[in-house]
Amino acid sequence: MNDGQPWPLVTLRQIHSDLIHCVADPPPHQLVGDGLVTDQPGLLLAVQTADCLPVILVDAKRRAVGVFHAGWRGTVKRIVEKGVGEMRRWFGSLPRDLKAGIGPGIHSCCYEVGPEVGERFHSQFAYAAELFRESKESEPIRERYPLLFLTARAPGHSELPKRIFLDLVEANRRQLIAAGVAARSISASPLCTCCRTDLLFSYRAAKGPTGRLMGVAGIRPASR
Repeated sequence: MNDGQPWPLVTLRQIHSDLIHCVADPPPHQLVGDGLVTDQPGLLLAVQTADCLPVILVDAKRRAVGVFHAGWRGTVKRIVEKGVGEMRRWFGSLPRDLKAGIGPGIHSCCYEVGPEVGERFHSQFAYAAELFRESKESEPIRERYPLLFLTARAPGHSELPKRIFLDLVEANRRQLIAAGVAARSISASPLCTCCRTDLLFSYRAAKGPTGRLMGVAGIRPASR
């Protein structure tokens, strides 16, 4: 199949969902969702990211692959956990046989989120507290001239808000482990998209439109 020809590339119109499609042939129209799985050799499955995580699952025993787009919304909807389930449903993949790769994305050093994100995670995951760190806002001017920030409220100073940072990589790693993937079979890129704009695209660092990274997986046709 596809001897000497480029492999078809299957992409998605991504919507930060938990929708996963099983594909055996290039679809006539672009699919809508955030995950793709196949056991068909000669197809390339792809997700595009620019801070969100690309997550790739591989089952070498049953020759099947999956690719998933995991931002915080997809993560709180358990897209990679559902991806493990979809590979089992379609291909008979056992979680213990899967290998997972988490590609470059925004890391906890840079991924500041609002309290509503924390609330969503706490409503879904018993270990949510381990996915966040808090940092008190630091303002040099406030520290140097505290009298400028006096208020009428006790104890006399307005409190600086706490900043909340999400470890999206750990959130997806824990989700994969909960789904039965062995911790030793999960690898994650150490690169933060927001830190390494010399190499990677980051929507947050660019503060608006930017390019996209592509996470791609495929299955080589069996040798004759």
